[in-house]
Amino acid sequence: MEEEIDLRQYWEILRKRWLIVVAIPLIAALTSGIISFFIIKPSYQASTTLIVGKKASEEGQAAAQMLDNNVLLANQQLAKTYATIAQSRTVEENVIKDLNLPLTADELDKLISIDQVKTTEILEIQVSNTDPELAASIANTMAQEFSKAVIEIKKVDSVSIVDKAVTPDIPVKPNKKLNVLIAFVVGLMASVGLVFLLEYLDNTVKTSNDVETLLGIPVLGVIPNYDIGKQG
Repeated sequence: MEEEIDLRQYWEILRKRWLIVVAIPLIAALTSGIISFFIIKPSYQASTTLIVGKKASEEGQAAAQMLDNNVLLANQQLAKTYATIAQSRTVEENVIKDLNLPLTADELDKLISIDQVKTTEILEIQVSNTDPELAASIANTMAQEFSKAVIEIKKVDSVSIVDKAVTPDIPVKPNKKLNVLIAFVVGLMASVGLVFLLEYLDNTVKTSNDVETLLGIPVLGVIPNYDIGKQG
C-alpha cells in the first residue's frame, strides 16, 4: 500500500511539471536532428580486400598449399606485418602523390584503417571521407601502392585484390535516427531528474497533505479562497 502511495506521489510530481518533462526531450531531439541532418557532414566508407601469398611452384601443389595449416597460420601472422606496411608513411606518401591530395601523411593516416578479416590471411583496407568517390579512389590506390611495397620488401610472389573499392552510396555516419533517439532518451532522463530536483528544493506548503506530512498531525479544517470583493 505504501508503495502504491509513493508511486502516486511520483506521478503527481511529474504531472505537476509535465511541461518540463515534455519540452526538454523534444528540444533535445530537435536539436540533435538539426545538427545531424544539416550541420554534420556525412562520412562515407569505401573498402578493398586483398590477399598476399606465394604462388605454388607447380599447379598440382596449389590445392595442397591451401590446405596446409602451417602455411595458413604463417600467412595469418604475416597479415599483421602486411597491415603495418600498408599503413606505413612510404605507402601513404605515394598515395598522396598519385592522387595529388592536399593532405599530409598523418592526416591521411587518420582516414585509413587496415584490419585482418577475422582469422583469415585477407587484409581489408577501409577509407573514410566526406567525398565517397575520393574514399574509393584512396582505397584502390592504397591497395596498388601496398602491392608494390610488399613485393619489394617481403619478396612475395603476388598480391591479389579480392574486391576493389566501389563508390559508396550510403554514409556510415552520422546515424541520424539513432542520434535523435539517444537525444530524446537523454533529454527525458534529464527532465525527470530536473523535476524531482525542483520538487526536492521546493519547501513551500501548498496543500493540506503537505501540512500533515510536515507536522505529522491531521488537518482539522481548511479555509477556502474567499474573495470579499465579489460578494453581492
